[in-house]
Amino acid sequence: MSDVDHLLPECPIARFLVILDGPWATLIVRELLDGPTRFSQLRSALPGISPKTLSSRLQRFQETGLVTRTAYAEVPPRVEYELTPAGRRLDAVLAAMADWAERDLPRTTTASAETVAVS
Repeated sequence: MSDVDHLLPECPIARFLVILDGPWATLIVRELLDGPTRFSQLRSALPGISPKTLSSRLQRFQETGLVTRTAYAEVPPRVEYELTPAGRRLDAVLAAMADWAERDLPRTTTASAETVAVS
């Protein structure tokens, strides 16, 4: 059992929110839905995310069984992150979120609204 396991709340929605806290977490999952991805690819796909934030989210996902990390013995070293079956099941959650947002949230084109969306 990892350190995160005993800290998770009883409520399933609260557990979800503890693990997928903030916009970066769901956006990382969205990027990993396409298959195994390297750290640098994730950083490129998520402009504005700091290496520290990306690293900490990926580590939390590993601790909770959503992501696996595979290091290949190559020169230069290659590390890939991939969703586990539990992580891949988040596809339905993200699809439901996108569907709801398309139906019920107005689109904005202002820079300040876009900044808030990924802060």
